[in-house]
Amino acid sequence: SSEWLQSVQAMMILSIIFSVLSLFLFFCQLFTLTKGGRFYITGVFQILAGLCVMSGAAIFTVRHTDWHQASENTSYGFAYILAWLAFPLALASGIIYVILRKRE
Repeated sequence: SSEWLQSVQAMMILSIIFSVLSLFLFFCQLFTLTKGGRFYITGVFQILAGLCVMSGAAIFTVRHTDWHQASENTSYGFAYILAWLAFPLALASGIIYVILRKRE
């Protein structure tokens, strides 16, 4: 039970929580926000989700050799690649939410 592995797991879980919260806030703001308003709160939570994914993947990148011995056949796997793909996508989604204005 390494502390760094638990922190990676916590960051990924926080990322999921922030993303789901962002989705629910978007739907709430969609019906309650005034015309021309921006989705600031939704964007902030989505950006936080992206930053949590980035920090979790960065910690895993630095410390993964503590978990298993480094060898020639060691690979990161598809989930690691998905985490690094999720970071810029969540960040871009958050920025788009902040820029987005509500229409009629």
